Amino acid sequence: MNDLLGIADLDRATLERLVESSTRFRRSRDYGKGALAGGRIGLFFEKPSTRTRVSSEVAAVELGAYPVVLGQTEVGLGSRESVADVARVLDRYLDLIAMRVFDHRNLAEMAEYAQAPIVNLLSDLEHPCQAVADLLTISEHKPVADSVVTYVGDGNNVCHSLMMGVAKLGGEMRVICPPGYEPNQDLLAQVVGQVTVFSDPMAVDGSDVIYTDVWASMGQEAEARQRQEAFGDYQVDADMLGRARTDAIFLHCLPAHRGEEVTDEVVDHPRSRVFDQAENRLHSMKAILLDLLG
Repeated sequence: MNDLLGIADLDRATLERLVESSTRFRRSRDYGKGALAGGRIGLFFEKPSTRTRVSSEVAAVELGAYPVVLGQTEVGLGSRESVADVARVLDRYLDLIAMRVFDHRNLAEMAEYAQAPIVNLLSDLEHPCQAVADLLTISEHKPVADSVVTYVGDGNNVCHSLMMGVAKLGGEMRVICPPGYEPNQDLLAQVVGQVTVFSDPMAVDGSDVIYTDVWASMGQEAEARQRQEAFGDYQVDADMLGRARTDAIFLHCLPAHRGEEVTDEVVDHPRSRVFDQAENRLHSMKAILLDLLG
């Protein structure tokens, strides 16, 4: 693995290796301690972050590397300075550049001009680091290959990476969303027969995992009212959870808008794994950094 721009770019063996490595980090906080001693890891955030920033910084430090955190104010990616020039400059200072950006094309351009590995910390197209943590969390419940994973909500970046990951590991993936909010058609074309899109919320029947995300992501605030109307019948509540298997778990990448895409009752349900899932962001980030630099 030279870069991690999206789950769509990985083969099954690489993805399995990342999940297995994440499991080892999950079992022992001391595993891999100091493995990247002296490493220089750049963390660029064009948009706000809690879990991604903290998990990435802590992962770097616990592996012995030095994280350098930058924001758009300092860098001016694509405005004050061209993406290509930013890539060439940071490449001289850093061993790895991880970025949270609005436009996935900027990641691709960074990867073109930088020799250092580029990691996607979230773009408009994919959220691969989240997906590795999601797959780890699912595998702690049952093997992904034996699971029916149902994503309810907007066919967004989180959905894209999750569906690609579940499909690559041999699981069954369902996406339930209102018409007009389906996942990216080019990505769906890569997983024909493994991912099915429904508009009927009742399609959660028999699921092993129910997953949801916010209805309006960062940058879509102007669409919030329209999206609330479109997604009104797609809230994950106790009734929907009850239609899944009796041991089904609930996942959410967080932050959750309680009372919108999910009820308090489900977030706080005994079968909710959202905080295990959040913790797993740390373990999966360590696995990704070690795979690229170890």
